[in-house]
Amino acid sequence: MCALINKKDDMTPFDMTVPPKRTPFFLLPLMWGGSFLMTALSKSKLQIKKTGLKGIKPPYLVISMHQGFSDYYIAPLALFPRRAFYVSDMEGFAGFGKSLYRALGCIGKRRYVSDFTVVKNISHAFSKKNSVVIFPESRHSNIGTTSKIPDNMGKLAKYYAKKFNTPLVILLIHGSYLKNPFWDEEHTRNGKLEAELRLAYTAEKLLKTDEKTVQKKIEEFLSYDEYDWQKKNSLLYTGKNLAQGLHLPLYTCPLCKTKYKMQSEGDKLFCTSCKKEFTLTPEGKLISDDKTFSPVEWYNEEREAAINELKKHGVKRTFNVQIEALPNEHGFIKLGEGTLCLTKDEFTINFRPQKKYNYTPKDWRFGNDGIVTISFPHKIRESVQTEYNYRHHGRAVVLSCKDATYYLYSDDEDFNPTELQFIAEELYDRLR
Repeated sequence: MCALINKKDDMTPFDMTVPPKRTPFFLLPLMWGGSFLMTALSKSKLQIKKTGLKGIKPPYLVISMHQGFSDYYIAPLALFPRRAFYVSDMEGFAGFGKSLYRALGCIGKRRYVSDFTVVKNISHAFSKKNSVVIFPESRHSNIGTTSKIPDNMGKLAKYYAKKFNTPLVILLIHGSYLKNPFWDEEHTRNGKLEAELRLAYTAEKLLKTDEKTVQKKIEEFLSYDEYDWQKKNSLLYTGKNLAQGLHLPLYTCPLCKTKYKMQSEGDKLFCTSCKKEFTLTPEGKLISDDKTFSPVEWYNEEREAAINELKKHGVKRTFNVQIEALPNEHGFIKLGEGTLCLTKDEFTINFRPQKKYNYTPKDWRFGNDGIVTISFPHKIRESVQTEYNYRHHGRAVVLSCKDATYYLYSDDEDFNPTELQFIAEELYDRLR
């Protein structure tokens, strides 16, 4: 990847309306070969099976799990020898360049932003008789469990079945999180990686099934707990620094209940308040003295605590942040220092622009003091994107509008992306 710096500070929004392109034949061997090489380098011995697809001709609407980085090269291999289009966030266009990313069949989208041009571009892809892959979780898994699924997936599947006669196929992936957990994607663990491309509905059956039933079935297919899967299959995931970064999703000590005092190093997770240590084993267990802790149960208890605190005390929090904007494929623009405010209704960013840009995003509201405010209502976004150390910049939450995506980094002690995600998801459920 390139440095991802927008050297011209060009704030012109990425043009989402440009139809996607089919991958040229000469690029297909490179894409498949690169995906196979990534599998080989990770020493995963990837196994892919196909279920229920005999006699079912593409194009398919493929809805995939999205646990981690490995998913990006598993999908092309699962669909081999067919070409496909892939709905992708803006980071890929900035990292690999617009021309190459389009040539690889990628369709641009901003996370948690409704945009009908994406629906149109998927329709264009189906008109070319190619399958389309969607990752509805929109981010890598924090702790090896399913992220929030948008509630329009059933509606979308029925729409394309009616318009293009497309079957609904699910790409099930296991081991992706365990090999490269989101909180430490720099170190690859040794362990199993497997995938299954499974028919969920034929086009005919989709048209006969009501939208809510299809939605429920999709959510059931995408429901996973990687630590439970690991336990049931008696698998080990080995390597150095097994727990490095785990304090980011597991930010509350389960023993003394202190928040934001967890740290990690090597295979150890430890609380700087009560001094307790927890060792992450290759079996996926956290052990402290004679007690064993489940990472997923720990995470779920944190979510419950965040929701209970929200119910009792409401929410009004302000953080000092460094702000970067990603408006287009040219990379990131540093907007400088500002604040991120969280209330029961919305997130807001406040900052003073360092210069006059060539384009002013439609969501920027200027005050009389020259301060820009950007609002992100909870009721229109089912979650927020968390980042634990993106581009080595540290902890961040990411909020998007149609014109730009904003990366908000903070060193404030109580700034924890996981906790903010819990709160945002709860407020979305209340307000929608």
